[in-house]
Amino acid sequence: MFRLLTYRDKQGDNRPGILVDQSIYDIGEEFISVLEILNNWATTEPKLMEIGERLAQHPNATGTPINEVTLAPPILFPGALYCAGANYADHVLEMSGKPPPPENTKPYFFIKSTRGTIIGANETIHLPKYSNQVDWEAEIGIVIGQEARNVSEVDAMDFVAGFTIVNDLSARDYTKRYDVPFLFDWIGQKCFDTGCPMGPWITPKSAIDDPHNLGIKLMVNNEVKQNSSSKEMIFKCEHQIAYLSQHVTLYPGDVIATGTPAGCGMPQKDFLKPGDIVTIEIDGLGVLSNPVHSS
Repeated sequence: MFRLLTYRDKQGDNRPGILVDQSIYDIGEEFISVLEILNNWATTEPKLMEIGERLAQHPNATGTPINEVTLAPPILFPGALYCAGANYADHVLEMSGKPPPPENTKPYFFIKSTRGTIIGANETIHLPKYSNQVDWEAEIGIVIGQEARNVSEVDAMDFVAGFTIVNDLSARDYTKRYDVPFLFDWIGQKCFDTGCPMGPWITPKSAIDDPHNLGIKLMVNNEVKQNSSSKEMIFKCEHQIAYLSQHVTLYPGDVIATGTPAGCGMPQKDFLKPGDIVTIEIDGLGVLSNPVHSS
């Protein structure tokens, strides 16, 4: 099974590629970008499956070992990045001290900016000068592969191309503003430059048996901070897709960050600092690691 990604060649140009057996193969002769691939997912996925199977059986000299390649964010760039808030039972409990909301509630979302905010694996997180409380949030990202509008929960997963890892970094000291009547400051808290590591690649939906049974682990300097499972999701992937599609059209390449489990730094007032390395491991989706610097 292949993994879909974007990497940087020796000239620094972004190229679409696939990962097969720890080697990356350029597919830029056939496709312009990963976003183009996602825009035509119904026809491109079978082609990529065929290429991946052929390379797995007969590797060729055009592959480059993954440890010799610089990865970019897998999608340059999503048209929209929707983020689910308070969507893990254990996270809701640790942040509010209260149990998850009753069953008659609906998913809750905000939008995070994409270009400038999203960075790839091993790229540097620059802590914003205005914040002293930047927190981590390990999340599963749903990658949309087909235009979706008013879809049902039953059909929702048919519109998914795959999954990736998202680190929804949050400036907790800018969560709220008291000088305006609207209280929550989503821009100040969520939309600073380099504030959304994503990657290292897109894992096709067909490679994941159950997205609601994946182990999620986040470490800062090898110290485990988050160690949970997507079983803790309050609203499953299909619920989130169906709900969003009632309000907006979801387009290929859009990403839905599905919420984070317990283990964020905020409850312990434990935040990222220059010199840290934050690493996320999610079953089947790979490892996303980023160093932390000051701005």
